[in-house]
This record gives sequence, C-alpha cells and structure tokens, in this order.
Amino acid sequence: MSLEQFKNRQTGTQNYILLDLEHAPKTSMEQFKRVIKRGVSLELFVGLGVTFKAMVKALFAKEMHTTKYPFEKLPISPRYRAIHDMLRLLESGNYRCIGCGLCEKICISNCISMDTRYDENQRKEVSEYTINFGRCIFCGYCAEVCPELAIVHGGRYETASEQRASYSLFEDMLTPIDKLSLQQEYDGFGAISPNADENIKKTPLAY
Repeated sequence: MSLEQFKNRQTGTQNYILLDLEHAPKTSMEQFKRVIKRGVSLELFVGLGVTFKAMVKALFAKEMHTTKYPFEKLPISPRYRAIHDMLRLLESGNYRCIGCGLCEKICISNCISMDTRYDENQRKEVSEYTINFGRCIFCGYCAEVCPELAIVHGGRYETASEQRASYSLFEDMLTPIDKLSLQQEYDGFGAISPNADENIKKTPLAY
C-alpha cells in the first residue's frame, strides 16, 4: 500500500479476505482430536525447517544477523543522548567547565550538583561535580545550555552498576589527560556540528 492509499483509506472500498477458521472445540474429545490433527501435520516441521536453514546459514555461510555483545556493538549516532562526557581545553588541558552552574539550574530531574572554587591563578574551577545517573532522564538540557561546550552526551550507553556511587564519578566523565589528543571537538549531543560554519548565513555588510 502506497502512502497516498494509506491516507485515503475508506472502509467501504476495501477488499477484505474472509478466513475460513475452524470453530473452537467444545468437548474434550474435540480438543483431543484437534491436538492429534495438528500434531501429525507438517506445520510444526515447516517452522523447524525455517529455523534450521537460518542456523546452517549462520554457521557455514557466515550470514550472521546478530552481534556478539559486548565484544561487538552497533554504531550509534553522534547526537545520541547517552552518558555525559566532560571535555577539556585542547591547548592547556584544563577543564572547559567554568562553574557557571547553568546545567545544575536547568536540570529538571535535579541530578546535577556542583561546587566551585578559585585556583592559584584566580581562575574559577570546579571542585566537585556529580551527576546521579540513577535519576538522570538524559533529556540533554545540560548539554544544550552549556556555553563552553564542557559537557556533552557521549556514546557510552551502558549504565549498569552494582553500587550507586559509581553513577556520579566526575573522573569517569572527564577526558583523560593522556588521551587529550584523541578528544574529538565535535563529539556528542550538545556539541556544535562540524558544518556549523557553513550553516551560518553571511551578513550583507562586509566588516
């Protein structure tokens, strides 16, 4: 059925097919006869044959339609809202977070808490930043409101843990300093798209 046919459906013009269904058995003998009739028929072996063909193709023809999780994972979109990532500055390696507190204020599930302080260079830094992933609904508001692109939603979607304390570790979300060169500038929901400059319309005045 095409899209236009689906939109213009009329119940009076449909060609319905009536199925010749058997009546439900009323007595115990009729139920027994139906079980015997369906048991000796080849319908069961038809279903087993389909399963056997799929098994043979998976084992010998290498036509496997499943992934070996957790060794293999399906690719997800970079805009997927999964576990948060805290990004660093590529030049100095410092936290991008300036401690403005906008993510804490806009969080509708009240799962973000942070404390700030001033370092020796009188730069405001975050002394404590926690996210309770047991309460987080992954709405993405914190990533959208961040003015420094310090927090984005990464691609880690595994949140299973044995203890609640592991739901809110700042060090697990922060980019390791030895892997700073591998940090992608446009990675995760909330970050600027790679073609953001192309989407900006030029002003008619040249400055």
